[in-house]
Amino acid sequence: MESSDQFSPDPAEPVILSKEPKNHSEESQEDTTSPDDDSRGLATRLPPLAMSREASGESTLSRPAFAPDPAMRRNFEERVAETPLGSTSDGLLALLRDHPELVSNELAKEAGKILPNKGILPVYQSNGNYDSSPNEAQNVESTLFPGEAQTKPIKEKSMQPGHTNPFPDGARPKLQSSNSARRIKMRKASLSNVPPATPNLGQTVAAPDYGEEKIVVAMVGLPARGKSYLSNKLMRYLRWREYKVKVFNVGQMRRAKARMRQEKTGVKEDQTAAFFDSHNAAGQKQRNELASECLEQLITWLRDREGNVGIHDATNTTKERRKQIAQRVAQEPGLRLVFLESLCTDQAVIAENIEVKISSADPDYSHLDREKSKEDFLRRIKHYADVYEPLDADGTESMYSYCKIVDVGRSATMNLISGYLESQIAFYLMNLHVTPRNIFFSRHGESQFNVEGKIGGDADLSERGWAYAKALPKLIKEHIGDAPLTVWHSSLRRTGQTASMLDYPKLVWNSLDELDAGVCDSMTYEEIEKYYPEDYASRDEDKFNYRYRGGESYRDVLVRLEPVIMELERQDNILIIGHQAIIRALYAYFHGYDQNELPYIKVPLHTVIQLTPKAYGCDEKRYALPIQAVDTHRERPQKSLASSTSSLRLGSEDSEDELLRASTSLPPSQRTTHGA
Repeated sequence: MESSDQFSPDPAEPVILSKEPKNHSEESQEDTTSPDDDSRGLATRLPPLAMSREASGESTLSRPAFAPDPAMRRNFEERVAETPLGSTSDGLLALLRDHPELVSNELAKEAGKILPNKGILPVYQSNGNYDSSPNEAQNVESTLFPGEAQTKPIKEKSMQPGHTNPFPDGARPKLQSSNSARRIKMRKASLSNVPPATPNLGQTVAAPDYGEEKIVVAMVGLPARGKSYLSNKLMRYLRWREYKVKVFNVGQMRRAKARMRQEKTGVKEDQTAAFFDSHNAAGQKQRNELASECLEQLITWLRDREGNVGIHDATNTTKERRKQIAQRVAQEPGLRLVFLESLCTDQAVIAENIEVKISSADPDYSHLDREKSKEDFLRRIKHYADVYEPLDADGTESMYSYCKIVDVGRSATMNLISGYLESQIAFYLMNLHVTPRNIFFSRHGESQFNVEGKIGGDADLSERGWAYAKALPKLIKEHIGDAPLTVWHSSLRRTGQTASMLDYPKLVWNSLDELDAGVCDSMTYEEIEKYYPEDYASRDEDKFNYRYRGGESYRDVLVRLEPVIMELERQDNILIIGHQAIIRALYAYFHGYDQNELPYIKVPLHTVIQLTPKAYGCDEKRYALPIQAVDTHRERPQKSLASSTSSLRLGSEDSEDELLRASTSLPPSQRTTHGA
């Protein structure tokens, strides 16, 4: 039996399984109750933080004959959830081993195989601050696969190829010597305002309530300066964070109305550069009306359809136009206005944006060849430049809340930014950049648990997984050349082993660890279905929101990946070696998948996904190495698919009018296709 002083993080006391008899009055009295009474009274007699075994020379287990009624089981689970015991898989396994009446005899036997003579592990009590910094791989060990504990501090090293960046000593989880090294699960404090749920009860987590957040983001800037890029980038990020966001593009509304009039009259309207000339009174009047109508659509959606952020994607280049927007938004109680100006001084970037525009099948130029399209678009830019008044250039607009972004992140100016969501928007925008780069995603090589069909754990690579690790450096070198690259991987052994052959600087992130399966860790899906049928069915019903007992949901994973996203947006070339749920979440961010689709994105083993951020989104390539591996992808159950399709249909664009669908669709320059 392990000594209780081997690992005793303050302020929590270790919880141990004692083999010595306890002097509780109930245990010392003669048993005169019936088995049924004994079973029903167990939950109230049991000490909440200690479990006893019968003392008869040997270690024997008590096996009450009767299963409890649902109320008793629920009461016991709620009591355990309030203790440190409830947040460790080992603690729950010990419960199942010693008290099978709380679940089933079959599951208790399985728990007994895993923890035959172990005490309940103490829980690391964090200070409540979630630390997403990289960790030292050498300091991360596993309960499931014990190894030698790290007893000496690791000397800090400089960032050299093939080395791991050190984790600051003050923030490093501390492990002390013991018979079995333990992987510490830090309690993660949410970065959003979602309250933590009871840790050991499998449940479907409710979506965060952002109903009070109502923000109008009005874009400002000349054409080809990245307004639509920033609008849609911000929309993808906030949707990934589960805010309800739409971009209302005035240009898309203009094109839709022109198409409707053409279908009615058979006459195609001329909306080339002359339409945007400030001396064209009819064109000016029509453009003002379009901008106002688009703003009304946005406000109606925020007010009546529970939206959180509406982005008005238009030039809004004059003080007068911005004043009109501010006055209209001020009429709506609870709505906040933030102007977002995109400035671009890099002529190469402007030229690239122009090329994207004229190559995007824009209906404005469908009747012109490439050269004439470019000439016309340059004239349009000049017409806007003639009347352009930069935001607050003379100090007369200092009463507005605004962000000025220069060259997509090179510099930023903030004014009167307040509140949680506004601050998050500003912080995100400051982390963006458009430097050409590649982001590579790869799952770890096939692991022993993959072969056995088990989830979670900290297994080593299989023989085929090691073959992938050996082949990976050549593949990366072929596609990155001599350019610098940094490798990020999780603190679990299988990702570290996959990265071990790569001769690049490495960072180990706890935040990149696989979704925590709680009490289902190291089980197969067949075992989960057998021992936890209700949980198995609930997860199939709503995979994104379902939280494992003592573990995480996909929603929890997104919360801990928020700092990774911020850091990723600031980096150059990156290779992330992660896990299926982690890669799905990051991939969904870059490609704009919603929460219904995210848990079913296919991310096969032994495949590298290359994303290249562009002005319109991300280009994607996939490289599958010819090394066989098991297929761990589980398709969406048909019942869940039908439910998801129905819920999407109910408040979706099917109920919106054609003009609203048009104005909130992606403009031609922002459309891209990607594979799943």
